[in-house]
Amino acid sequence: MKKVLIISPYFIPTNSADSHRIRMSLLYFKQFDWEAEIVTVKSVYSDLVKDSLLIKSIPEDIRVHNVKALSKKWTSRFGLGSIALRSLWFYFTYVSKLLSSQHYDLIYFSTTQYPVCVLGPYWKKRFKVPYVIDLQDPWHTDYYNNKPKSERPPKYWFSYRLNKLLERIALKSVDGLISVNQAYINELKNRYFQIKDIPAATIPFSSSLIDFEIAKINSSSFNSYYNKNDKIKIAYIGAVGTIMKESIIKLLYAFKIFINTSDLFKEKIELYFLGTSYAPNGAGIPSVKPIANELGIGEYVIEVTERLTYYNAIHHILNSDALFIVGSDDSNYIGSKVYNYLMANKQIYSLLHHKSPAIQVLKNYDLAVINDLNSTQETINSSFSKFISGLTSDDQINNLPIYDALMMTKDQCALFDKVLSI
Repeated sequence: MKKVLIISPYFIPTNSADSHRIRMSLLYFKQFDWEAEIVTVKSVYSDLVKDSLLIKSIPEDIRVHNVKALSKKWTSRFGLGSIALRSLWFYFTYVSKLLSSQHYDLIYFSTTQYPVCVLGPYWKKRFKVPYVIDLQDPWHTDYYNNKPKSERPPKYWFSYRLNKLLERIALKSVDGLISVNQAYINELKNRYFQIKDIPAATIPFSSSLIDFEIAKINSSSFNSYYNKNDKIKIAYIGAVGTIMKESIIKLLYAFKIFINTSDLFKEKIELYFLGTSYAPNGAGIPSVKPIANELGIGEYVIEVTERLTYYNAIHHILNSDALFIVGSDDSNYIGSKVYNYLMANKQIYSLLHHKSPAIQVLKNYDLAVINDLNSTQETINSSFSKFISGLTSDDQINNLPIYDALMMTKDQCALFDKVLSI
């Protein structure tokens, strides 16, 4: 049995999108001759939403190592809120001791907290252990360079330069790459000639039937944000940033046109946008409701900025009548939520960048109505009208999920084996 040491600063019970690939894979690594251990940051150092039910989704025998981090209360005074930067020294000392005392065949960075990956070259050189990086999002990117300052992330000047430096250090020595998007891999191999021939694999996110069973069993414990009425409930569950403003406006405008021309649905439909802000509970600023109010359809739109726990999000997906997925103007945007949407076997209305890989995923399912941001507003209005009208159809749609956790794990392990064979 080969051993992989997984570096994931966020892990259960913290509900972080970038930890779910590993969490779902832990059940299956041994089927492919790999034994996994996790090194994560103690959850007390994170202010993200916690979900204790996540513990039920992993095997009891998985060994989880916990490291400390500097308190955000103090480091934020100097502009250093990232958990990767706050935990970097503790990762360095703990994992170095671990590699000195135990044998591991591979180190696997699966996280969007990328600065921690800078430790890979050191551990590789000192302990002769190869490492793989999983790129679930871009690391260093020029995406925001042409955006107004108001739409850039906080401390963008500093983070842009730091990411550029650290990415170069970590990527020049990496032994393998995994990404949810082939475009990320192509860009990095073009940027760093040293890695043009290393093993790489495009592995999409996935969903897990086990997660859906956990959500169903515990449904009575969840706080429901749906109004108790007989109205059709269409939901979008996840963060909404300024990068999604264009798609939100076009979607809500299509809804306005539909409501104004359809007496049948005027009193029978509600739109929900849940968990729209990454801000701590109580501090989130609505990003959808103001647009709805401006369009004169605020009475139909319910927005909850507070983040939902992972299983409460699934609970709301299952109890919706249909789902929205909207994207940004970034052609690489996928959205991991799409895989849970599909597992729920609900009808979906999507509005994404025409080059988004998510469109290719959705094309595999009959239940998805696909639109892109290049479409005219009239086209979007028309397809939206047909989508809503189709919700009253008695036709049954049954799609078998092809993006399941078992296949995702198999592909990861195949990449690991390639790295070791070189």
